[in-house]
Amino acid sequence: MTTPEKDSGTPASRRPKGGGKAARSAARLAAVQALYQIEVTGRPATGVVKEFVAHRFGVEVDEGERLHEADEPFFSDLVKGTSERRAEVDALITPALTAEWPLDRLNSILRALLRIAVYEFLSRIDVPAKVVINEYLDVAHAFFSGSEPAFANGVLNTLARRLRPAEFA
Repeated sequence: MTTPEKDSGTPASRRPKGGGKAARSAARLAAVQALYQIEVTGRPATGVVKEFVAHRFGVEVDEGERLHEADEPFFSDLVKGTSERRAEVDALITPALTAEWPLDRLNSILRALLRIAVYEFLSRIDVPAKVVINEYLDVAHAFFSGSEPAFANGVLNTLARRLRPAEFA
């Protein structure tokens, strides 16, 4: 029996070797970086996805130590899907924020993280909402050491309950 997190619907031949949770976690982290790059440079999602796949996945980061291989189809879906549905995603995030901290005032990385997580809530129903929250909380901790992870956790919990109420009943 497969779990929702492992069954991506992607044929096994197209999944990265050593796939599974680590490959999806790596894809989420890379997707946040890619969405940040798209926002900063204005480049289209397709070009940024190709660049990441060609030059950033599986690279050596230290002597003999390599980054986890990312689930490329999952990564591509997250980046392209979030980019295509950005207006819809932003409209869902905005009410979960305070007037003092609107979306455009947030750090670009935090904004990218929230956008991709919301896209995943909407489009990747094969992944339980609590898994999405925990995964992006881990991503937040990779980028931030202050209050941002707690902020992201609060916003994502609020949005998950709105977008997937049956999972919290």
